[in-house]
Amino acid sequence: MNLTGTEYRCIYLMLVEDNPVDVLLIEEALKGSSVQVCLDVATDGEEALDLLRDRCKNDTDGPCPDLILLDLNLPEKSGKEVLKEIKQDHSLRHIPVVILTTSDAHEDILETYELQASCFITKPMDAENFMQAILSVQGFWCGVAKLPSRMANQ
Repeated sequence: MNLTGTEYRCIYLMLVEDNPVDVLLIEEALKGSSVQVCLDVATDGEEALDLLRDRCKNDTDGPCPDLILLDLNLPEKSGKEVLKEIKQDHSLRHIPVVILTTSDAHEDILETYELQASCFITKPMDAENFMQAILSVQGFWCGVAKLPSRMANQ
């Protein structure tokens, strides 16, 4: 159930992250969540875009994600490039993209919002605060906010 007391299906979350430690921390944080989260992980920008196109355009390999957590520092294609392609693609641009990165550079914050990021979060350095930040993101996006893909399926 969400904060309003209504039930809803599993939240499909795509994590685009190349750091295996961060992936494990996020998985661990979400295990303790009261909301069922189905997590897909892409470890580079190209893999993320391929997976998104397969799921959201071709309806293969599972559902289109409800929310994307996107690191900026990725191999193959940077997070900014991935964000730009997502927001330029008519079949993907409705998906909220939360930037989750080690950067706190003003230029990165400004540029990602100009590229239509939904939120920018600098990763806390310690594991406990990092996991709490993930639970806060999950609580807001899966319990308070209305997600467009979830609304279409109700």
